[in-house]
Amino acid sequence: MAGEQKAKAKTEQAKGKVKEAAGRAVGNERMTAEGRAEQSKGDVRQSKEKAKDAFRH
Repeated sequence: MAGEQKAKAKTEQAKGKVKEAAGRAVGNERMTAEGRAEQSKGDVRQSKEKAKDAFRH
């Protein structure tokens, strides 16, 4: 399960980066903000998984 969550975090981060870049390219501030939010969500998920790993070992 932990591997699945880590992969989901990376996916969210990547999707967020793409969405942010696309928003900037077309001048859509809302899309840019949504992309940043997705990246942040992925960052939080990744941090949570790293903390879990630290306590497991």
